[in-house]
Amino acid sequence: MTDFARHTMDTAPEDSRPLLENSQKTFGRLPGLHAVMAEAPALLDGYQHLHKLFAKQTSFDKDELTVVWQTINVEHECHYCVPAHTGIAKMMKVDDAITNALRDETPLPNDRLEALRSFTLAVVRGRGHVDELALQAFLDAGFTKRQVLEVILGVAQKVMSNYTNHLAETPVDEPMQAFAWQRGQNRAA
Repeated sequence: MTDFARHTMDTAPEDSRPLLENSQKTFGRLPGLHAVMAEAPALLDGYQHLHKLFAKQTSFDKDELTVVWQTINVEHECHYCVPAHTGIAKMMKVDDAITNALRDETPLPNDRLEALRSFTLAVVRGRGHVDELALQAFLDAGFTKRQVLEVILGVAQKVMSNYTNHLAETPVDEPMQAFAWQRGQNRAA
């Protein structure tokens, strides 16, 4: 496999340095994903921007954000992002029952969150081609057309991180290693 650099403030391209400073300030450390993305300043900038938009400007609450993020991470089998978003969910005080159901691909605690997971999966698996029944089930669960489009924003963000981690084989950051994940390791029979 091709080695991808994990940049530091000293080795990163000049245009990535302010972005890495932002990461350091936000997380109190430099996440490995950001260190890898720094090779392409536009990718890191785009990822940070989409993350901020999805986390701060969508109409989803913390549980719903987690459902979208982790559904995509699990579907893409991202060895880095599933543990990272497990830690993020804990920081956001998302109920462990939600996080565990997402990681283990078992039923979520309520029908509304399950509808969000199902719709997100339909978007990812269909690459945006979602049949009318799946779309209507999402809307019937109380979600809006705005939220249909906000799921697409979440997918765009996660494609950037999941695909980067696949190609770069980004090691899981030390603080998130306690949340290591492999698909099916805790899956219900």
